[in-house]
Amino acid sequence: MNKKIPAHILPVIVVAQFAGTSLWFAGNAVVDELITTLGLAELFVGYITMAVQAGFIGGTLLFAFLNVADRFSPVKVFLFCALGGSAANLLVMWSASGVEIISARFVTGFFLAGIYPVGMKIASDWHKEGLGKALGYLVGALVVGTAFPHLLKFLGGELPWRYVIAGTSVIATAGGLLLFLTVSDGPNRTSSAGFKFDAGAILKLFRNTNFRSAAFGYFGHMWELYTFWAFVPVMLSWYALTNNQSEIPVSFWSFVIIGVGGISCAIGGYWSLKKSSKWVSKISLAASGLCCLLVPFSFSFPVVLFLCLLILWGVFVIPDSPQFSTMVARSSESSYVATGLTIVNSLGFAITIVSIQLVNLSWSATESTYVFWLMAFGPLIGYWAVSKYKGVRNR
Repeated sequence: MNKKIPAHILPVIVVAQFAGTSLWFAGNAVVDELITTLGLAELFVGYITMAVQAGFIGGTLLFAFLNVADRFSPVKVFLFCALGGSAANLLVMWSASGVEIISARFVTGFFLAGIYPVGMKIASDWHKEGLGKALGYLVGALVVGTAFPHLLKFLGGELPWRYVIAGTSVIATAGGLLLFLTVSDGPNRTSSAGFKFDAGAILKLFRNTNFRSAAFGYFGHMWELYTFWAFVPVMLSWYALTNNQSEIPVSFWSFVIIGVGGISCAIGGYWSLKKSSKWVSKISLAASGLCCLLVPFSFSFPVVLFLCLLILWGVFVIPDSPQFSTMVARSSESSYVATGLTIVNSLGFAITIVSIQLVNLSWSATESTYVFWLMAFGPLIGYWAVSKYKGVRNR
């Protein structure tokens, strides 16, 4: 007979996930101040984002290759990485050049590999049933955590930019400690002595039509997602500049536009139970793609309509993320689920680097709002790919 899961387990994991992932966009929230203080190029907004993404990719691959979350206590791994990520984040405060900042953000991204995926691992060790709903909450926590530094900057008002960096590090540390002190390793956890990398397994996975459809759907989703999040403040600032709307609080609206996805992510999890993961993914991709196509024209809209469009984009850009993870897991052979998820996630984050850099260079060269159409290729390809998925209704 299964023991009832303590009521505090999932809420604590969600709070810890939110706290840890607040490190992700801490640099983006203060990038304008960093550019001004150190005399950096406007292109730096793209580089600081790519540094975190690259660190995360390296971290996830190394953690998977060494099977860290299976060989060691996931709760302890989460705490160690929350402390390490917080320390790396603080290094930005004493960085004297763009290279030093990028290095600090890369290391922060590396430690995030022990926060976001490991938080999901801890949840799966506790929730053998109802995991899809739990993952919806966790991805929602990631979204709100990603947006949180923008809110912290807004609430800080005239305080120095270092307040945001220090604040996110304190919060991430507190989240790691909270998890460590109140949540133990789950009853479904099985330890492992090691991990053998099997390149042949990856080829075998991609020969599976369902796996391939889910994977390429996720790749399309990732092409759009982090580029949109990175450029939300840029779009808001450009609208304010070109429409003489200097009173628009860019940090506050950046938080709202990105953070609203946390709510829609949880709602998408419930809808996936009634419909399917494929259905939620198609709706999300179609709606976010439409928002992307409309956004270049929105810079001449009244401010209320402009903000509504960006909020709507924020709503639909993320709910498909946990659903793609679900479809990838379901279409992988049982012995290769971890390999499938790791490879697909790593490739997805690698794609974000290409997308961010492409939009970053195009924007810097032209400052034309039509460059944001480059993001639309993601939902277009993702919709086409996931349409070929022949999965079953969620249970």
